[in-house]
Amino acid sequence: MGITLANKITIARFVAIPVLVGTMLYYSPEREYIRWVALGIYLLAEATDVVDGYVARHLRQKTRAGSILDPLADKLLFLTTLVCLYKISWDFEWPVRLPLWLVIAFFTREVFIVIGALVIEIKRGGAEIRPNIFGKATAFLQVICVTAVFLQFSLTIFIWWLALTATVISGIIYMREGIKALNDDHR
Repeated sequence: MGITLANKITIARFVAIPVLVGTMLYYSPEREYIRWVALGIYLLAEATDVVDGYVARHLRQKTRAGSILDPLADKLLFLTTLVCLYKISWDFEWPVRLPLWLVIAFFTREVFIVIGALVIEIKRGGAEIRPNIFGKATAFLQVICVTAVFLQFSLTIFIWWLALTATVISGIIYMREGIKALNDDHR
């Protein structure tokens, strides 16, 4: 099947990551507009996740490459933005700064999911992690968290706690599903 349109959109998300990182690292209070440019790049890159999924489903372009690359692009985009935003918000003493505990919680969940998928892939020869409602809610709330910090939204702490709760619940669900997949002798 070659590289599909959905795959190309996912690849564009990968390409956006270093552009976003470079933009964020160029930020300083003297160049406040850079924060808005970075937010625009981030939201546009996040939007490609919705678009590539829509294209893959509706144009019947689901591929093995897409099933691997899409979640990997999502995780890399989110985690690199999170780390850069953490650094910038503390280096420049923004009023609303990402707390380290939240960065660690988000990072831990994503790393466990990736490692779990790799273990299942190695042990079973296939690891299909299907998103559930808590996983989708977590992803949405994580994007809202990052956006709220970019916007310096004063009530961001409430969003952090909602996102943390969803992160823990979805992490537990994915862990349970992963253990079940490893213990399942039927394929």
